[in-house]
Amino acid sequence: MKLVFAGTPEVAVPALDALIASDRHEVAAVVTRPDAPAGRGRRLVASPVAQRAEEAGIEVLRPARPRDEAFLERLREIAPDCCPVVAYGALLPKVALDVPARGWVNLHFSLLPAWRGAAPVQHAILAGDEMTGASTFLIEEGLDSGPVYGVITEHVRPTDTSGDLLTRLAFAGAGLLAATMDGIEDGTLQAVPQPAEGISLAPKITVENAHVDFKAPALRVDRLVRGCTPAPGAWTAFRGERLKLIHVAPVPDHTELKPGELSAGKNNVYVGTGSHAVELLWVQPQGKKPMRAADWARGVRIAPGEGVGA
Repeated sequence: MKLVFAGTPEVAVPALDALIASDRHEVAAVVTRPDAPAGRGRRLVASPVAQRAEEAGIEVLRPARPRDEAFLERLREIAPDCCPVVAYGALLPKVALDVPARGWVNLHFSLLPAWRGAAPVQHAILAGDEMTGASTFLIEEGLDSGPVYGVITEHVRPTDTSGDLLTRLAFAGAGLLAATMDGIEDGTLQAVPQPAEGISLAPKITVENAHVDFKAPALRVDRLVRGCTPAPGAWTAFRGERLKLIHVAPVPDHTELKPGELSAGKNNVYVGTGSHAVELLWVQPQGKKPMRAADWARGVRIAPGEGVGA
């Protein structure tokens, strides 16, 4: 089939690579979000998908909105058979959905209908799911509600961050998306409607959502930190400044500390929660680089009874 691939971040690149490598399909163009400011200089930078497509000599389309007429005209000129999508980052209007004969097929990082929305991996970790996966489905106008072509499953490991889990799903899902394109092309794969039961939503995690409440049990604190790493980053406040929490570990036998209370030794830093303590392993003070929590604690000289939070 002739394909137009839609995607933007690094997590979409493995799927694009898999389709470029396929000897059954042609990636005629990619659609991605416009170049965006990045770094201290706020210089405009092409998306990872755009960079990979340009390396491969593939045409790159960067519509400000996917309903822009110039984009739609070019899409019709290319006349793709199918448009595979991975984390494109914009809603596709019906006028765009109607262009490819075989539709737009999304690789979504959950076992649909669970975790429909922008942040399925983060929500799976926050909820304590032991199993997740990825699904390919035909895009409709509803939110991730279209019929499903195929799924893969993936165990959520006890120490997984959302970044860890998403990386594994990106590579496993790339094979699923390529196999889905093969099955659509040769007619061996039919999309199956999603069940009406088991629907859950995964809206974008905001910075405010990532604020750690140390009155919550240690297990919930650990999940929040893992689910918000690397983005948007779990955080608390210390001496009026934001302190990002990168890596923590529950310590079940440490129950003496009040919620938010800090205890620092030579090589360990603990903070109390609503159940038992968690050990702070890596933190990032405001305006500084990530560092070991023990090094941070030595630098700030935590006073007895001092804490984080609020």
